Amino acid sequence: MKRILFLIILIGVSLQGQAQDELNTKFKSIPAKESPVKEVIPPKEISPKVNPPAVVEKPDPLKIDPKELFKDTTIYKPDSNTNEIAYRRNQYLGGFRTKSFTSTVRYRDAAFVDGDKIKVYLNDKVIEPEVGLDGEFKGFKITLVEGMNKIDFEALNEGFASPNTAQFEVYDDKGAVIYSSQWNVGTGYKATILLLKE
Repeated sequence: MKRILFLIILIGVSLQGQAQDELNTKFKSIPAKESPVKEVIPPKEISPKVNPPAVVEKPDPLKIDPKELFKDTTIYKPDSNTNEIAYRRNQYLGGFRTKSFTSTVRYRDAAFVDGDKIKVYLNDKVIEPEVGLDGEFKGFKITLVEGMNKIDFEALNEGFASPNTAQFEVYDDKGAVIYSSQWNVGTGYKATILLLKE
């Protein structure tokens, strides 16, 4: 039995000598090798170059060349070849935008009352066949259609003093003045104003 005990002790001591001594205070762990950390940069997205479609600007319907407006000789009398008489031509009074549903147009003789007479058209249809201009304002109220509304004042005569002259005012449905001016046209010529209802 002593031999067996001796053999067990001998085996235990030999195994103890080969085992690692982790409890030893002189033990140093081997540090991990530090590898340099590289910052990962995501690849740049390269989008295909696509030019946006060109913005097509809608032409302004109120930017009108008077020559284009008056070129229809069935509606407008051609300008006179007389250069020294400026009123022997049609007169474009301008174009204006409004959100109004109705408009009131008033007119009177701009100079002294000399018997001037006019005919009034709305979109090429006669609405006042003959109006004598005097010192007091006369006029009419129109219902505006969506889009362009064209008002023509045709001089039926020039009275005693040429040309046919008138002061006119255009109001919206709230009574605010849209435009106010004068025309000076010869017999058979027209003064035209455009109202664009938006």
